[in-house]
Amino acid sequence: MKHGGLFDDDDDSRLRHEAMAWLTVRSNDGADPLSSEDLLDFRFNGEEFRLRDRQRGIRKPRQLRSALSLTTVYRPEGANRPYEDAIHSDGRVRYKWRGTNPLHAENRALREAMRQQKPLIWFHGVGDGYYQAIYPVFLVAEEPELQQFVVATDGTQDIPVAPASVAEEALRRYVERTTLARVHQPVFRSMVMRAYETRCAVCELKHGQLLDAAHITPDSHAEGIAAVTNGLALCKIHHSAFDARILGIDPNYTVHIRPDLLDEIDGPMLRYGLQERHGQQLMALPKLRSERPDRQRLEHSFERFRAG
Repeated sequence: MKHGGLFDDDDDSRLRHEAMAWLTVRSNDGADPLSSEDLLDFRFNGEEFRLRDRQRGIRKPRQLRSALSLTTVYRPEGANRPYEDAIHSDGRVRYKWRGTNPLHAENRALREAMRQQKPLIWFHGVGDGYYQAIYPVFLVAEEPELQQFVVATDGTQDIPVAPASVAEEALRRYVERTTLARVHQPVFRSMVMRAYETRCAVCELKHGQLLDAAHITPDSHAEGIAAVTNGLALCKIHHSAFDARILGIDPNYTVHIRPDLLDEIDGPMLRYGLQERHGQQLMALPKLRSERPDRQRLEHSFERFRAG
């Protein structure tokens, strides 16, 4: 550690490594979101060390030359966000500057992290006071005309931001798949599990390890957005049945089982897990009506179920 409390490169690297290792343990290897209070428990060199800033989106500790973390605040669906987190044509997401001044201290801290290729932590809001920790991420380019940085996930930071040839299309698809897996899918899962209080919508199973966040409109579809209203918390059996069109859910939140399975005899799982759910209402729904499954999406999904 250098004079004035400024960390040298070794301390900087050790801090980032220990912070990410701590987040891995505390979040159950990324499966669980963390509250603002949870994040206050992190210690470095035996002392409390804040990983995110409560008041700002960019955390640049005084001991570091560059930023340590980014925060994307939670906004209910339909509310405007002060950033753009959609996947762009190059397969990556963007993070907006602080304000409009490129020389703002926090923007300079991000630029320095980009220059040094420092791994960052991205705290993505999934509810009021709850965050999904995504790490490590890297800033790989700046788009000053749009006042934003280009964010890459680990393993994609050395891939060109804008592949110039058709031959590099496979790289773009790889970057997009990686971004979905490491950014959008964990955030979507956390939002859905929070809304459903970690319960299967069909059977109310409460074991998080056995639950998935299912899309009503598939994420491969242009309208398959990562929003709570496009999601259902489903146990793995009911998720598989939903995707295979063995199980359908109509716009009134009623469960339907494919007719040919209703008369089949194949043990207790089929009987209790599927057949006896036919005609029953969903057992778990978000408390907030604004977070419940979108009825129009369910209608389109139910049409596909009936056609299948």
